[in-house]
Parts: sequence; structure tokens; C-alpha cells
Amino acid sequence: MKTIARVCLCGVLAVASATAAAAQDAKSGPLAKQLAAALDAGHLDSLAAKDPSNPGTFIAVLYFKDVQLLAVSAKYSAPALMAEKIAQKNYRDVYIDLNSASVPESKIFIQDLGADGLKARHDDNTPFDTYDAAGKSTAFDGDWKKQKMSEQEYMKIFAASDQRYSEMLTALLAQLRPPS
Repeated sequence: MKTIARVCLCGVLAVASATAAAAQDAKSGPLAKQLAAALDAGHLDSLAAKDPSNPGTFIAVLYFKDVQLLAVSAKYSAPALMAEKIAQKNYRDVYIDLNSASVPESKIFIQDLGADGLKARHDDNTPFDTYDAAGKSTAFDGDWKKQKMSEQEYMKIFAASDQRYSEMLTALLAQLRPPS
């Protein structure tokens, strides 16, 4: 009986440690700050790129200096048209098209308030980030109970959202690099 209790305790501690680590080690923070700085330096308010890990999927961001990054990723029914808009640097058009005319079940929309990466918890006085995918919206306000989920579910969604957002930011940062 003591062995079972120890195993259970170890499991609970491992989940709690992973949850705390996920909250503290969000990957998107440094990438969002890097992208915001690059957009500032280039005097850009939007950017778009092909998703290198998912053919036919595109990524775009709309940037409001020191306020927020609005990021969208989705498949588009006319990928050649989208690729042409990116080649012509019509990034805002790509953002608008992905938000309005993308393949709905493929769409991911992220509101990064603060343009500083996703955060799992916020003070009462600060705005919180959101992640919308597959018709479900998650508010990263730290109140998982209000969203009818356990803390473990909330942190699992946060970790997956942060991972996807990091991938999106990485693709956008690569778009800014000159071809080698």
C-alpha cells in the first residue's frame, strides 16, 4: 500500500512540476519580443509567411506597437494566390484573407496582448492572451474553472498553444531574413 501511495505522490509531483515549468518556460515570449523588435525596426505593421511545417498553410500577424500581436494561421483555398501576395509583400492582405476566407477548420487565431508571448496567468490588472482553434477559444486568464476544465487540462492546452505560437513566430522571423 505504501508503494502505491509513493507512486501516486510521485505522479502528482511530476505533473505539478511540469505544470509550473510550462508556466515559467513559455517559448513564445522571447520570439514575440524579437518579432516585435524586428517589425519596429522595419517599420512594419504586418508580416506573412508560408508555414514550412504544413504545406498549403500560411501564417500572418498584425502588429500594434507595444500593444499586441494578432496572429493567424490557416489553409487557404487558393494557395498560389496567397504565395503571390506574400512575394509582393502584401502582408496585411494575407492577414485579412486568412482571417476571413481561410479554410475554417484549419484556422488558429492568437491574441498576444502585450506582444510579449503567451502567458498562462495574469494579474487582475493586466490583459490576458487568447488562443482560438477548432472552434474553441481558450482565455489564458488563469481561471480554468470558469472555462470548465482542470488546471492540468488548462496547462496542457497552454503548452500546446505556446508551442504552436512559437512555430508561427519562428516562420515569420525567417521571412524577415534575407535569402542566403
